[in-house]
Amino acid sequence: MSETLPSSLAAAPAGLALTVQQVSAPGHSPEWASWLADLGFLPGEAVRILRRGARRTGNLVVRVGQSTFALRHAEAECIAVTPR
Repeated sequence: MSETLPSSLAAAPAGLALTVQQVSAPGHSPEWASWLADLGFLPGEAVRILRRGARRTGNLVVRVGQSTFALRHAEAECIAVTPR
């Protein structure tokens, strides 16, 4: 049985049911980790990309739990996910 390795939310396809594995922040913006956690991006939470912007590196509309947010691509890169 192979284990599914986490990848970033930014790389996930729209519509796929995902689970947050961990949240990390880039060195230039360490506050992003706590900000994303405050929004509900916590290990074990269900998350799904509802819509992507026109460009591959554009904004994403995501649902975490029962809330919907728009994230920049760079912020979505901080969220490691696996398929649910």
